[in-house]
This record gives sequence, C-alpha cells and structure tokens, in this order.
Amino acid sequence: MPSFDIVSKVPWNEVENALNQAQKELSQRFDFKGTDTEITSDEESITVVSSSEERVKAAWEVLQEKIIRRKVSLKFFEAEKPTKTSKGGGRIEVKVKQGITQEPAKKIMQMIKDAKIKVQASIQEAQVRVSGKNKDDLQKAMQLVRGADLGIVLSFNNFRE
Repeated sequence: MPSFDIVSKVPWNEVENALNQAQKELSQRFDFKGTDTEITSDEESITVVSSSEERVKAAWEVLQEKIIRRKVSLKFFEAEKPTKTSKGGGRIEVKVKQGITQEPAKKIMQMIKDAKIKVQASIQEAQVRVSGKNKDDLQKAMQLVRGADLGIVLSFNNFRE
C-alpha cells in the first residue's frame, strides 16, 4: 500500500552554515568590535549574547539575514524578547521548532478527512503518515496539505509504493 510521511525537520546543515557566516560577519564588522557578541546553538535553541540589548538585537537580525539567504524558513525559529544579563549585556533565546506537534497533526488529519480523499492518515510521533491504495489520491492529499497554512514548515518524504 503506497504511503508517505509529512514531517517538519530543520535543515541543520544550512542552519550551521548560517551560524558560521553570521559569527564571521560579527567578528569583522566595526560596530561589533569589542562587544563580545557570540552565537551558540544546540538541538533545541540558539542563544545570541552581546554587551548591550541593541547589539544583541542587531546580531539576531544578522543571523536572520544569513538564515534567509541559506533558504531556511524563519518559521522554524521563535525568538524571545531580549533579556539583560548580569554584566549589563543582552541575551536572546531562540527556540527551534522541529516536528509536528499534536494540534497541527490533528488539523492535517481533519483536512484530509473533510476532503473525502480515499487515504488514511495517522499520527506517528512527530510526523503524520498518509497511506492509500491509489498514488493519485496520495498526490491529492499532498496538494491539499501544501495549500494549507498551519504556521509550520512541512515537507514530504519516505514515499513508498
């Protein structure tokens, strides 16, 4: 039975490249000299730290510019408001949204049911698996989900016949 998975995965290789480019630009720019501006990341967040709140906002904008240039959607990232650090500097925590949470997964399943396409959708961890007897029905389901605005970046993979 043909099937495919709907997932929301961050292209970490592109994000790492954007982080490296932003760090390089920040180290070379005159307005960031001596501000100890630093960008660090892990699997769940990106942290931008600088000597003042204005510098940390500017550093976040530089990073956003580099991320966009690498063709990664900003929908993957949710930046919090800048906070003050103990030394009078600024810090921005950026949460990385990866995977399909329960609410958007239920919306996807409901959309597919309402369209009366002859496919079955099931939630499996952080993804939605869609299966059906006809490949054309699966492609209709893909088009339906592509056209919906759920506030997250979706991709389709693991297509099997």
